[in-house]
Amino acid sequence: MKLNHLDGLIAFWKVAEHRGFTAAAAELAVSPSALSQAIRQLEARLGVRLLNRTTRSVSLTEAGEAYLGRVGPALGQVIDAGDELNALQGRPSGLLRLNAARASIALALRPLLDGFLRTYPDVQLEITNDEGFVNIVERGFDAGIRFGESIDLDMVAVPIGGPVRVAVVASPEYLRRMPAPHHPDELVQHNCIRLRFSTTGAIYKWEFEMGGRMIDYEVAGNLIISDTTFSIDAALEGIGLAYTFEDFAEPHIQAGRLVRVLTDFSPTFPAFQLYYPTRHNQPSKLKALIEYVGKHRSYRRASS
Repeated sequence: MKLNHLDGLIAFWKVAEHRGFTAAAAELAVSPSALSQAIRQLEARLGVRLLNRTTRSVSLTEAGEAYLGRVGPALGQVIDAGDELNALQGRPSGLLRLNAARASIALALRPLLDGFLRTYPDVQLEITNDEGFVNIVERGFDAGIRFGESIDLDMVAVPIGGPVRVAVVASPEYLRRMPAPHHPDELVQHNCIRLRFSTTGAIYKWEFEMGGRMIDYEVAGNLIISDTTFSIDAALEGIGLAYTFEDFAEPHIQAGRLVRVLTDFSPTFPAFQLYYPTRHNQPSKLKALIEYVGKHRSYRRASS
């Protein structure tokens, strides 16, 4: 076998693992068309079709299943051996793909980025912002960052950062038009800036803490957004009340551009979670991130 034939083997292995070309191409840092060409050349050499392709899905043929059963474990051992060698040399490397909501990137991940990339210069970190809840395995991501309640039970999760507190804010100009609410029940009288999840289409219900338990409120308003950080901008424009994170709002509150309301009812959520699939052998690049997060869990301010 020529050395370049390995390209076709690895392409087939990754497409079979992800059941699609897009995620496999992202993991291998090549274009889907290049991946498809490599597999076609492999099929031509073998004289058999390995994949059934449609516009919507990819599945293995019977021959493809049998072939994957033979080459998959061997290729996995080759990749694992390279990861272990890099780890032994203290040099985790390769493309590490993360999926996270914009808020979790800003609050939990960004404070760690410079230190992590300086510590592991051979790791290429690719961060995809996604406000919805995605299947990181199907999409070809190594890990994700979300609140724990939105993470699938078959994932492993570790805290990243510290607790985060909610703040409900509005501009002074808006509060001159509308009296500030003193209880969440009064939100029915207000224009609330709402968030729609891009994957499910659901509107987020505002959560408040009362008597030691969380109460959901289905609020109303004439502005719906899909970016968690845009609510601050909308509040600054005087559009309505924004349900956001304290860290985002605090500089504007200190400067007098926003006023905080419903403080006594605003909950504090546990830390964001770095989550990833359960695997016997984690890639060294992911292990490096997990260990780095573990060593820097207390980097956030205690007041957060």
